[in-house]
Amino acid sequence: MLFISIDEVKYMLAKIEAIRRTALEKVAAASSSEELESLRVKYLGKKGELTQVLRGMGALQPEERPRVGQKANQVREELEAALQEAKTALARREQAARLAAEKIDVTLPGRPFRRGYRHPLYQILNEIKDIFIGLGFDVAEGPEVESDYYNFEALNLPKMHPARDMQDSFYITSEVLLRTHTSPVQVRVMEARRPEIPVRIIAPGKVYRRDDDATHSPMFHQVEGLLIDERVTFGELKGTLMAFIKQMFGEKLQVRFRPSYFPFTEPSAEVDMSCGNCDGSGCRVCSYTGWLEILGCGMVHPRVLSMSGYDPEKVSGYAFGMGVERIAMLKYGIDDLRLFYENDLRFLRQF
Repeated sequence: MLFISIDEVKYMLAKIEAIRRTALEKVAAASSSEELESLRVKYLGKKGELTQVLRGMGALQPEERPRVGQKANQVREELEAALQEAKTALARREQAARLAAEKIDVTLPGRPFRRGYRHPLYQILNEIKDIFIGLGFDVAEGPEVESDYYNFEALNLPKMHPARDMQDSFYITSEVLLRTHTSPVQVRVMEARRPEIPVRIIAPGKVYRRDDDATHSPMFHQVEGLLIDERVTFGELKGTLMAFIKQMFGEKLQVRFRPSYFPFTEPSAEVDMSCGNCDGSGCRVCSYTGWLEILGCGMVHPRVLSMSGYDPEKVSGYAFGMGVERIAMLKYGIDDLRLFYENDLRFLRQF
């Protein structure tokens, strides 16, 4: 193997020193970050001048290689330090120039943050919760993706029951769907607690039905209530709901119960309150009847009790359900439910 002479070793050391001097001068004179990066690549990159010199060390005498390698490493470290120092100094100068150009007036008052508010639906939902918690009810929750059994069958709605058409929903499979009401939570709570009494809960949450117009939405919020105990009467149900309505809408309103039908309650009733817009005299809002429908209720059907593990000969109960959007529309005088979901700040800021 041929090795280069001592004179060529001196030449290589001299070349490394020349690269050092030239590179340091150019780094000191650089005026931009781009120029510094270009110099780094030119001298220290894979094809840089210092790298090319190091690649020729294979032809050196073994005893000369440490001397040349040490010199090259010292120069590399010196150049890297100079590049970093120049980069930091340049960044400070550029920042100072930007600050000087901005001309910030530190005496100006600060910009206040706009305060956020809860959505009107959640304001109403929290108000409903507070009222029923004050009446001794607990809050229970359940899954929004529900089985056909809990959503229908356990609530006395077997397959092919015509009342299912009233709750046309979104099916994921033939046995799994998006829940059409929060009643499945009642069944799940009864199964978990049987035969414990009393059971006194409300079940708030989102529900889904295939409806979309001024008073219906494919997704809406519902609150359902359940009380199971010994010797529960319809009079207790009536007293509870009247207390809720008067706390929510005011003491002057009149309340009436009309017979109705729900598969999971017997007897069942629709609850109306006197129209707050016309004080019951009749207007466009109440279709000139003087009354506004607000919720449905009834005594828990004995079959629902027995399917959930309770003996209908020993216990009884009542249940009720209401739409949060419906309560909000009545309380605030809103005639189109879709306004709640359009994210129009001009509408939302009113609440």
